[in-house]
Amino acid sequence: MRNRNANLHGNSGSASARDDWKIDDLEEEATLNAPPITIPGVGRWLAGLLLLVPAFAARADYSWNFPTPVTPIARDTLKIHNEFMIIITVLFVVVFAIMVYSMIKHRKSAGAKPAEFTGPKSRLQWFWVLVPFAILLFIDFVLMGIPAFHAVLDMEDTKTKADMVLKVTGMQWKWQYEYPDSGIKFISTMSTPREQINNQAAKGENYLLEVDNEVVLPVGKKVRVLLTATDVIHTWWVPQFGVKRDAIPGFLRETWVKIEQPGVYRGQCAELCGKDHGFMPVVVRAVPEPEYVAWVDKKKVELAAAAAGADKTWTKDELVAKGKEVYEKQCAVCHQANGQGLPPAFPALTGSKMVNGPLLSADGKLIPDSHVDRVLNGKAGTAMQAFKNTLGDVDLAAVITYERNALGNAKGDMIQPGQVKSLR
Repeated sequence: MRNRNANLHGNSGSASARDDWKIDDLEEEATLNAPPITIPGVGRWLAGLLLLVPAFAARADYSWNFPTPVTPIARDTLKIHNEFMIIITVLFVVVFAIMVYSMIKHRKSAGAKPAEFTGPKSRLQWFWVLVPFAILLFIDFVLMGIPAFHAVLDMEDTKTKADMVLKVTGMQWKWQYEYPDSGIKFISTMSTPREQINNQAAKGENYLLEVDNEVVLPVGKKVRVLLTATDVIHTWWVPQFGVKRDAIPGFLRETWVKIEQPGVYRGQCAELCGKDHGFMPVVVRAVPEPEYVAWVDKKKVELAAAAAGADKTWTKDELVAKGKEVYEKQCAVCHQANGQGLPPAFPALTGSKMVNGPLLSADGKLIPDSHVDRVLNGKAGTAMQAFKNTLGDVDLAAVITYERNALGNAKGDMIQPGQVKSLR
């Protein structure tokens, strides 16, 4: 090898000798004589990174992590999430550092020879097999398992020290809320204007996350939430509550919230429940208890006034004006604002034989599969729900009258809320 070096540096030697100098030989010699590759400061860099991880996690910005928690469930969920992220980040950094170190330190070019054993035999080998395994078990079942277990138990404890009950019913595409203790029941639908949805107007601040009737709950009270659905699976989800629970037809599921700070909290249905799945928001207003009590009293008065309206004789113009409001909230999503529908799933109301058919029988009874029957009782196997379960007598009479005298229809007749009341 010295001769080869001498010939190279002296630019001498025969051509045949130079032909014998293989490139591979030169590379092998250079590799064997090369000092081990080192990366200055790797140890200090890794140590610094490990020290930064907990501090970085502690200063995490909710804007890119979780929304600011306002319930015990949400706060516990975020705490466990951050702890788990620290643990798995440390594991990743340590394992990756060992892997990089091993690749550099034990590379073939440095003269490392591969091991020939097929399994652990010596005590040291067994140590490096069993100790990491034990560490992982400790992390999985103690550091992570115990907090997760207690969190799940706490999430499922809906009855202990519950102060009130809220029943939530999902339906395409709105929510019905009931306060059994107060006798309050109402429908909450999205109030974002259609002009914004159709890009005919600028988007609002709470685009697709605003409703006509907010859920109002008292601050500092444990609310037991019962969930079900009338048609398909929906999911009641408010991120800042840490609550996301499916509402399933035929089942009554439970969760709970205890809101710690007043404010307005927005969420939405998190289940793909149909073509207008994105138009099913949840809005909860949390208020101090005195304000909540005042809201309950006011809501009772409103509901009593609405119920009294069923005994009033309305003019056709009054019913049409009221029906337009109801139609835009309840019906326009499927049948469209102009009544043209989206056939075949959502038939047109304009020129419909059903809408333009007889209103009631000669003796004032319900005609099967008529316009009134369809609005009140819906149609099985379709998205047409029974609105008698969600709308009051005034709203039902108004929307029926509106559909028969608007949207390109001109029947000229009407139905009174008192008649609807008698047909229930």
